Amino acid sequence: MEYRRLGKEHRHDMIIATKAGAGLGPPGTPITGPNQRGASRHHIMQQVELSLKRLDTDYIDLFYMHRWDNDTPIEETARALDDLVHSGKVRYLGCSNYTAWQLVEAIWAARAGNLYEYCCIQNEYSLLVRDVEREIAPVSERYGVSVVPFFPLASGFLTGKYTQGEAPPEGTRFAGSPNMGNRYMTDANWSLLGNLQSFSGERGHSVAELAFAYLLGSPVVPSVIAGATKPEQVTANARAAEWHLTDEEMDEVRGML
Repeated sequence: MEYRRLGKEHRHDMIIATKAGAGLGPPGTPITGPNQRGASRHHIMQQVELSLKRLDTDYIDLFYMHRWDNDTPIEETARALDDLVHSGKVRYLGCSNYTAWQLVEAIWAARAGNLYEYCCIQNEYSLLVRDVEREIAPVSERYGVSVVPFFPLASGFLTGKYTQGEAPPEGTRFAGSPNMGNRYMTDANWSLLGNLQSFSGERGHSVAELAFAYLLGSPVVPSVIAGATKPEQVTANARAAEWHLTDEEMDEVRGML
């Protein structure tokens, strides 16, 4: 819900996060200009000002760089982000879709210049996509960087809304993006889903709740990004955080993956 609907007096109760770097241009037009994407000072400063205007706020709590920019020195990016924190327009910094070496490179560039560092990294992470566990999680633990997973429900695959052998329901993410559906709807994932349903059902929970509980069981994950189109979905997502898996249950889930 937009905080403007609640009134600006509630601004201090909220954490607003946004991104820059993926590319942004006029609707319906190709993104071709060098200043329309990336992690250059020009683009970062431009996008922050536009975000502040769109969000109708004086500051951004958490500002992410959407992805690594091979065309811009990381030192330039780090300095621009540091300037935003010092100006008061941004409170904390994060990155998204970085590899482990890119995260380390960014941290060391910031430390070399005595600049503000990334406090979190937002990458895809779910029971089906666990690349984070190999390198990002160890680096995050070593450097004190939190992992904030996106697509925690594998774009809806772990919600139970899809059925093997049937076309995705109209209005779902997979119906609108067949390539994404093909990525998740493999025989191996359908088999895994069945095992996860049995595990969670025996404990009075859904697979969606298990998906959140598993991620939140990691010492480097403080929160997850969960989409919702209905108020009851927000409530259900929040309730899932109340399920704390035991060490034995975590080991059992890992054994299925």
